[in-house]
Order: sequence, then C-alpha cells, then structure tokens
Amino acid sequence: MTAVAGRYVGQSVKRREDARLVTGHGRFVEDVAWPGTLHVAFLRSPIARGRIVNLDVSAALAVPGVHSVLTAADLNEHAREWWQNMIGKDAPMPPKRLLAEHDVRFVGEAIAMVLATSRYVAEDGVELIDVDFEAETPVLVERAGFEGVAADDANLVHPEWGSNVAQALPGPMGPGMPLDNPALEAVLASAAHVVTETFTQHRYLCVPMESQGINVRWDRHRERLEIVSATQSPHEVRSCAARLIGINDSQVHVVADDVGGGFGQKMFPATEELAVIMAAYRLGAALRWIEDRNENLIAGGHARNEDLTMTVATDESGKILGVRAHHREDIGAFPAYAVGSSASSVGMYLPGPYGFGEYFFSSEAVFTNTCGRVAYRGPWMMESVAREQMMDVTALAIGMDPLEFRRRNVVTPDQLPFTTSTGLVYETVTPQATLEQAAEMVGYDAFRAEQAEARTHGRLLGIGLSSYIEPSVGFGIMGAEQVDLRIDYDGSVVATTGSGSHGQSVETTLSQVIAETLGVDIDKVVFTQGDTAVAPFGSGTGGSRTAAVYGGAAREASVLLRNKVLAIAAEVLEASSDDLDMDLGVVAVRGNPGATISLADVAAVAYAGYTILPESIEPGLDVSFRIRAPMFMFSNATHAAVVEVDPVTGAVKVLRYLVSEDCGNMINPMVVEGQIAGGVVQGIGGVFYENFVYDADGNPLTTTFLDYLLPTAAEVPTIEYGHIVTPSPTPGGFKPIGEGGAINSPAALINAVRDALTPFGARVVSQPLGPQQIVDLIKGPASSAESI
Repeated sequence: MTAVAGRYVGQSVKRREDARLVTGHGRFVEDVAWPGTLHVAFLRSPIARGRIVNLDVSAALAVPGVHSVLTAADLNEHAREWWQNMIGKDAPMPPKRLLAEHDVRFVGEAIAMVLATSRYVAEDGVELIDVDFEAETPVLVERAGFEGVAADDANLVHPEWGSNVAQALPGPMGPGMPLDNPALEAVLASAAHVVTETFTQHRYLCVPMESQGINVRWDRHRERLEIVSATQSPHEVRSCAARLIGINDSQVHVVADDVGGGFGQKMFPATEELAVIMAAYRLGAALRWIEDRNENLIAGGHARNEDLTMTVATDESGKILGVRAHHREDIGAFPAYAVGSSASSVGMYLPGPYGFGEYFFSSEAVFTNTCGRVAYRGPWMMESVAREQMMDVTALAIGMDPLEFRRRNVVTPDQLPFTTSTGLVYETVTPQATLEQAAEMVGYDAFRAEQAEARTHGRLLGIGLSSYIEPSVGFGIMGAEQVDLRIDYDGSVVATTGSGSHGQSVETTLSQVIAETLGVDIDKVVFTQGDTAVAPFGSGTGGSRTAAVYGGAAREASVLLRNKVLAIAAEVLEASSDDLDMDLGVVAVRGNPGATISLADVAAVAYAGYTILPESIEPGLDVSFRIRAPMFMFSNATHAAVVEVDPVTGAVKVLRYLVSEDCGNMINPMVVEGQIAGGVVQGIGGVFYENFVYDADGNPLTTTFLDYLLPTAAEVPTIEYGHIVTPSPTPGGFKPIGEGGAINSPAALINAVRDALTPFGARVVSQPLGPQQIVDLIKGPASSAESI
C-alpha cells in the first residue's frame, strides 16, 4: 500500500521550528534572565558509599558573592509529598531526599548547594566546603555481579528498604496468566532443538544536547511559583513542585520553551531541580541551576546496564515452540521513577513480531551504589536487543540462515488479529512485509555471495537483521491527551496542547494535521505548547505518542471546529452545511463559486454577530477534544546493517544501514525519517562508542566526552528507508515512531558483527563492541551457546 498524501498531511513540510533553531534564536532555559537571580552549584559526593562525619560550610559562606549554603538540614524536612502523575502515589519507591543526609549512596549525589551571584562564585564556594567521610564498601554489580548484589544482606544500598532487590517478577506479563508454565517445561524437555544464551547490555546514557536546567522564583505577594524548565512534561513539573512544597497546582506556573533533547531523561524533574524549587520557595528568591556536562554524565541519570538469558525451543523445521527468559537490571541508587525497573515492559514485549508458543518470563532489579536509572528512548528495549540476537544465535545453532529462521516465525497477515504469548493483540502490523522489504532493499542473497567472495580475500563482511514491534501506551494520563483549538477574530487558528516537544517537530506535525483537517492555510495555525498557564493538562512528550495520541486529538478537535465553522457559514450563506466546503480558510457553496465567506468573517459572526444564529449554535469558535486512546498502539519495522570488520585493528565500519518501517499514515515523511535516523545514530553510539564505566570502588571513569565517546557524522552511513503504509484504527491512522530507531538498531549492528566474525566462531553476546573487544573476540574461544 502506498501513502495517500493531502495538501499537508503526508508531505515533507519544512519544519516550523527550524527558522529560529538553526539561526541560533531558540529560547532555552539558560536564555531566561530574571533580575536578581542567584546561581546554584552543588557539592557532590566523591565516594560511592559512606557516612558523612563532618560537614562545615563556614568557609564557603565567607566568599564574597555567596548568598547562602544549604544542606539537608535546611531542606529535607520540608519536603511534603514526592510522587509523579505518570507513576502514581502508591507506586513503591526507594527513600527520597533532596540532599544527602548522614550518608552518601553514589558518586555525584548532591550534599550541599551554594547560592551565589554567579555560577563561578558558587563553584568557588563549593570548593571551600569541608566534608569528611567514613567510606564503606560499595554495592556494585561491577564488583559482585547481580547474584552477589541481590544476596548481600549485610551491605544495603538503602537500609530502609531492607534488601538490595528492588523488584522481582516471577511469571509472564500477560493479564490473567499463571505464575509458572508447566507446559513450557514439557516443550523444553521434548523439543528437537533447545538453545540457551545470555545477552548483556552495558551502561550508557541519554546525553541530550542541552543538559538539565531550571529557573525558579517564588512570588510571596502573589503566592505564585514561577518555573522555566528544560522538561519534556511541564505539567509533571508543576504537580511535582506543588506537592513537594505543599501548595496548589494552580499556584505553580511552568514554562518549557525550546528544549534541546531529552530522550526520557527530562520526563520527570531531577532531584537537584526539586532541591532548587524547595530552596527558592523557602528563601523567597529567584534561583537558577544549569547542569554542566560533567554533572550530566555522572549524576544526570543512567540507563541500560542489564542482561537477559533466553532459552528457545524449536521443532525440526525451526518453528519456535516455547521461550523461557530471565532478565536482570541494575537500577542504581535513586532511579528517576518508582523503582526504575523496565521489567514488566521487557516481559510484555519480548515476543515482538514472532509467535513464541509457550512462554515464561522472570526478572530481578537490584539497587546499587551508582547513579540512578532514568528512562532512555525505549527503556524496555532489552527485549529487542536480546530477542533479535537470539534469533541469529538460534539460527546458527540449528544450521539455518537468520533470515529464513525469521521467515518461519514472523507473524503473517493471515494470522491477524494475532495474540502474542503475553496477551497483546496485533491488528494492523506488517512485520512480514517489512522483513521482506528490508531483505530486498539490502540485496540479502547477493550479499551472501559477495560475503563469501570477500572472505577468500581476508575481508570480514557481515549482515545483521533486527525486527520489532514498537509499542505506544494509551493508558493512564498518557492515553487521554487534549488539544484546544480557537479561531481568532482575524481568522487565525490557535492550537494549544499539553505536549512538551524536545526535538520531535511537534509544532510542525500537529499544525499539519490541524491545517489539513480544518481546511486552512498552515501559516494561519499558531501552535502553543509547554505553558501550564494556557495549555490543557497533559503528560508531555514521551512514549512515542505524539502522532497517535496528540495527533489523533488534534484531528478530532479540528473536525469539531470545522463542523461549527460550516454550521455558522451555512446560516450566513443560506445553504445546507452538507453543501459547503472549506479550503485555505474560505467556505464556499459547492457548485456556486460566487457564494463564499472567509474564516475571518465567520469568526466575526461567531463572536459579534451571533444574534443571527439559532440557539443551537453557541457563540464563539473554540473547541476542546480529549482523546481516549487504545491501551496499546503498535508500529513495526525491520532494520538491516552491513558492516566490515578490520581483523587486525578491530575497527568496525558500517557500510550500509537500511530501515523498512510501517508507522501508518505518515504526517510528515521527512520527520519520520529524521526520528528513525536519530535513533539509529544512538544505536551506533551505544554499540560501538558509548560506555559509562565504574571501577570496583564505584568511581566513574568516563566523566567527560574525552572518555565517554559519541558518534559523529563521520561514523554514520547514509540511512536508506523503505515505507509500508498500513493505517491504524485510531484517528488519522497514525502510529508510533519516536523510539523504534533506538530500540531496533543495536541488535542489527551486533548481529552484523557476529556474522562478520563467524569464521572465528566468536561468541558475540555483549556490548560495547569497541576495537579492543573485537580483537579479543577474534582471539577468544569458540561460541559456548548450548544446543541440544
């Protein structure tokens, strides 16, 4: 099926955001300058675990320009409620504190905050704070392994919790499914082939271009807290701030202007931001904290760092009969939300685009003395990283090509609607189509011939595939987003939402939906988001929901407003609304080109001349629509990577990268491909370059971009795209797209490296795959994947 494009929807309309952003005229949190603002710098723990035995701030207070030095004694006891709208007040969570008190629990934990006339002076004050520690043995996966951390009852990250196990999930994730599966055990005992392997994903980070930051001031006279924040969710910041200090939501005004990336890190306010909010409220001052890059790397929130063991049973033909999986994750000391675990999602989504037959999943999340876990673009993505590697490992173990193995297990159109082993129902997915399109685009069979020839000359070429189903959730506050539309007196259309764009082109794409559906010139659409004073309550931007949820709400609101415009125009033109069309802001009687009325004139009637309207038509031209999205929405894609490995240096060059995706009706193909590209680049970084490392004492070793490497344009190939278009049943037929590139790319790249190293029998099951790791794999032992 090919895309059907309208005037705006389906077209690669130029991004409206670019005019200000690429010319350096964006308005980011650091661009806001309030008179008399004090700058904040934090004293942070240099050790992973230990007691604070002395804390003397007197020398810092003596520095000219230092206004205050605050410690836990000044702030912690004033914190009221501490929970997030998206997670809920009853979710279990570790102890929370604004500043470390009595002890420290990871390198980088904030102990004190200095308020001064400039950041420079504040940093000078931090250096003069005298603090002594009694160091204790840190609890680290790097030191003791997952089993050792979980079993250690003598050394607890959080003594208040009583265990280092934050969460344990026995059993499958599907609703109503039992907590064990005897049928799976029978399958594993009798299957023709049973293959087991463990896949490890290392620790890497969101690394937004703009770090975290906040401006806060408390107006005692108006009893109003003003916040400018680099956040993905302004209303979340508003509610968290209000609860923390004990005032009403309506007393908090949050603005998020341009935000330079978030990827999940900015979905919830950071502990440091909450400390700044509390300090501003207690002191009645205007405060600013802008996280520097070192702070962002060591304390801004970490991600990944997990492993997953899979056992797959197949019959003689390669058909999957059953899967058992066990997932382990390191969530650090203070995860950003609840206990920070992604296990329920990993277990739910692990079957992906395949039939798994009998299924059982278990998981364990552990606290450690490291930086806490945050959501990072597809925080559950270990399901794809492990599953898609397991597809290749299993294929190799049973003597089958990885593409053929996928073909024998992928969900096909005749199986729809398809219920997965976890109870999810797929209705409009096309994993078989994207698999075949990707194989055709990459020239899979021709590559195999080229690969064989290259090996005779000592060249190591490899190809990797990875298929997935990208979910977007529509439950809780994430599934009920609102769009408000108003036509002003001049005929311009004002749109307001609770979204919080940080690079997703929301301003462009939602304006396209509104202009297309309403029938106006896109230049007449004025789009507003990120301001809690005018925007309807919303959960912000995250979870790949902008197109499907906000886009659906924008479309339905536009339909309501268009109907009202036509109803008013019908009264003026003395025609039936069924005989009217509206295009580019002009309403005309069909078949009578002389009978027209402009949108501005319709607005004049709606606001000033409403007395001519019947009682059934209310004055004004404004509507609101809050959507009720399905609990789950799905898109799908297949990625293909072609790499060459240098057998001497271990360097990997990505020669080609191809993506076949189905995200339903595309609002803006350029934006779709941009979202995919950004995710793929993050995958390239995660597999080959990015690696946050702690030593055995919990000291971070990669604290600058000299050590924590990021991919550049030189390391990224031209990405090739193929599109399958299968509309969803939601308004507009839009599907999620924002996280898939980051979710699916790592496995494709790892599989390509494994394929290239096949002549060496290399067991490629972990990341990162830097030059040293590749050389070690070439020199190492043969694969230890078990096969029966």
